[in-house]
Amino acid sequence: MTDTSDTAHEFFERYAAALLARDEKAIAGMYAVPSLIVLPGKSIAVGDAGQTEEFFAASWGQYDGIDAVDGQIVVMGEAPGSLWVDVTWSYDGKARERFCYQLVAGPDGYQIAVLTPMA
Repeated sequence: MTDTSDTAHEFFERYAAALLARDEKAIAGMYAVPSLIVLPGKSIAVGDAGQTEEFFAASWGQYDGIDAVDGQIVVMGEAPGSLWVDVTWSYDGKARERFCYQLVAGPDGYQIAVLTPMA
């Protein structure tokens, strides 16, 4: 693996661990402020970490019974201080979600700046 690939894998290993721990505070810390969630027909500007914490705190029910998560991680591109990463998330061995993440370098490492669901 390249340094860029290692960086992406390490980031999403921490993300998966926070997800499995149902730790919305840790996940919120992995999102840049501001950040942008781009959904079909709708974009959500995230202006503070509390928005991300509230979203995940309200979403834990969709992960009931899930105790294993794996990410198939592909770095799609990079620029100074930024990575675009395609991640297919599998829960308990079944692919369930796929997103494109733009990660940007922050004061404490990379953070998610843009999240876009993929088909």
